[in-house]
Amino acid sequence: MSARAITLRLAEPRDVVSIAAMSRDYIESGLGWRYDAARVQRAIHHPATVALVASERGAAMERCALAGFALMDFGEERAHLVLLAVRPSLRRHGIGRRMVEWLLASARTAGIQSVHLELREGNGAARRFYEAMGFSQTLLVPGYYRGREAALRMVRVLRAPGPVPYRWCPPALGQK
Repeated sequence: MSARAITLRLAEPRDVVSIAAMSRDYIESGLGWRYDAARVQRAIHHPATVALVASERGAAMERCALAGFALMDFGEERAHLVLLAVRPSLRRHGIGRRMVEWLLASARTAGIQSVHLELREGNGAARRFYEAMGFSQTLLVPGYYRGREAALRMVRVLRAPGPVPYRWCPPALGQK
């Protein structure tokens, strides 16, 4: 399976159950299930949240058709990548990379300064993935996950803080 055989699109209500199950099984395993169908449904409909799904081209949109998903909250100047998952059988095929690149491009278009995320401290594969995507480690938060597991915070700076610089060009000599 190549990343080219995958289509990225905004999540729809029909994706809620699959997204929730992927969150439970691939992200929240061992922590208790917070991103159940009701919470995912709210996220999909929230105006400041982008819910992106990766699906196999031509696949019937059944419960297991999703290859991956991502949820990202957008603020005024920073975004937070809340969740990202790819089905284990489809990992290392560029699907996660495509989703993150799509989200980063959206963030740049929105004028976002930085994208933030947290991951389990012991998830070395995720840390390496995000480092390869240009994220840097910023802070270790003990007990972040239900008081049981530490989180590693990471950030990707998209533009320097402050207003977009204005560039004044003087008129050419002889012009008014």
